Amino acid sequence: MSSGRYLFTSESVSMGHPDKVADQISDAILDFCLKHDPLSRVACETLVTTDHCTVAGEITTDAPLTREAVDKIVREAIAEIGYTDDKIGFAASTCQINNVIHAQSLHISQGVDTGGAGDQGMMFGFACDETKSLMPLPIHLSHRLVEHHAELRRSKKLGWLRPDAKSQVTVEYDADGTPHRIHTVVLSTQHDETVMTRGGGKDGKDYFTDAARQMVIDQILLPVLKKERADLIRGNMVMIRPGEGDTELADGDIACHINPTGCFLEGGPHGDCGLTGRKIIVDTYGGRGRHGGGAFSGKDPTKVDRSAAYLCRYIAKNIVAAKLAKRCEVQLSYAIGYPDPLNVWVNTEGTVATGVTEEKLIELIRANFVLTPKGIIDGLNLRRPIYRETARHGHFGRDNADFTWEKTDKAAALRAAAGL
Repeated sequence: MSSGRYLFTSESVSMGHPDKVADQISDAILDFCLKHDPLSRVACETLVTTDHCTVAGEITTDAPLTREAVDKIVREAIAEIGYTDDKIGFAASTCQINNVIHAQSLHISQGVDTGGAGDQGMMFGFACDETKSLMPLPIHLSHRLVEHHAELRRSKKLGWLRPDAKSQVTVEYDADGTPHRIHTVVLSTQHDETVMTRGGGKDGKDYFTDAARQMVIDQILLPVLKKERADLIRGNMVMIRPGEGDTELADGDIACHINPTGCFLEGGPHGDCGLTGRKIIVDTYGGRGRHGGGAFSGKDPTKVDRSAAYLCRYIAKNIVAAKLAKRCEVQLSYAIGYPDPLNVWVNTEGTVATGVTEEKLIELIRANFVLTPKGIIDGLNLRRPIYRETARHGHFGRDNADFTWEKTDKAAALRAAAGL
């Protein structure tokens, strides 16, 4: 690697990953509540494990959220994700559901009802010019890989795929932060028995076949990388077999680790317990931008953990789209029950446009965006049942009309106000 260059890695997880199963169930319940009562107050947490789902939290709503309704929502969400085979330890038809939802605290409501924030905390948003979506390249590619994995699984073009999967992409950057090449890709996918050997390895262990590994490279990895950034493929896609030590790579080759443990037959909630809110870095910027620590899924938009994080992304994306900076990170913080943010902070990592300062950007933010919880909810139209789709393949950087925080409709006004 040339002097000054560096590597950065991000990961994503599939819609069938246990934590994402929990996120999607929590957001499915949120959507049900908002569909029937847009003023619903929802803080829903889900746990999934072997043929079991517990739904808990605080919900105040006029929606008909009966035990029967919750049972139906959960089973439909699990089936839609793809867990329909009761032989793999977790399935929509056999899952036991424990419902311990109760009403929200009145002491929280008395501050939120007057327009205050639903919680305290700090929220961050980030954008950069590495991709058309203005997302960091490693997390963007990681999301697209598991998204394509789901397409091939659902279409049965790779019928041996099962819902649980994880992706990881390492990008080599030039010293100025420009992507130079794709360096390493990891994809672990649950599979059925047709693509494995029982005790077929030299150590007598079960193994995912090399033929299946090559199918993953040829039908998942390569098409996605070519579609998204063919210019950053500077060598061959080289399979790295588990347990064989270092593989010699030519300059520019991309190391491909497919099921590097050797086998991934047992997965999903049967393989690992899943919890709502445990994939917050996957949900945001893959570690490239800061995170305030608050999860998104299962929370209605009065919870600034979610809504203000969406606003921060909206602000940062519009600043970059306006070419006021190549990279922009925004922080807002709130006190529970209080409407105005306690601070507005901007960091452009030294990429701010000539004639503009970060102090000027803060002025532009205050002048062009409404930063109160009510202003965020109304401005981004957040009291709609749109959240289940956010709980897989990333909350940011996706071309979805319901994701209003991805619009760049403020860019022209920001650029004009900055005098550029």
